[in-house]
Amino acid sequence: MSDMTNIARPYAKAAFEYAVEQNTLAAWQQMLAFAAEVASDANMVAFLRSNTTATAQAELMKEICGEYLDSAAHNLIHVMAENQRLLALPAVFARFTELKSEYEREAVVEVTSGTELNAAQQEKLVAALSKRLDRKVKLLCSVDASVVSGMIIKAGDMVIDGTVRGKLDRLVTALQS
Repeated sequence: MSDMTNIARPYAKAAFEYAVEQNTLAAWQQMLAFAAEVASDANMVAFLRSNTTATAQAELMKEICGEYLDSAAHNLIHVMAENQRLLALPAVFARFTELKSEYEREAVVEVTSGTELNAAQQEKLVAALSKRLDRKVKLLCSVDASVVSGMIIKAGDMVIDGTVRGKLDRLVTALQS
């Protein structure tokens, strides 16, 4: 998958820079999300992997996406088709989203806890994480019954394991050293 990430990087960067220049980040994110979803469809993947021409691939993508894409996005689809890169659209969307989050100083934080967090707990967590990360924080909360107490917080490369199991594991490691 890292190959697709490398392929997607210049397309995502170009789309991002254009979107910033035109002040249309949200619209581009929606267009790329739609195009990525279309390109991820099993039938479309089979078509894109077939020996069809770049023009046929671009035209089919444009026809399916239709009004969901503006002319600049249609141009991106055309360029990617010419370079046989339409299968990289999901990776382009993912990288574009990362660039947008960095630009807007946002962090998506995954929180896994044993029980559902109420609104007050989420607000307190957002405030603490916003201060620590120096970014706007968007929480993605999930419940995992195997987390007995505490929570696991993941923000990019940072992982905070505040579970009882995690604390016990760290204690065992400290005692063994």
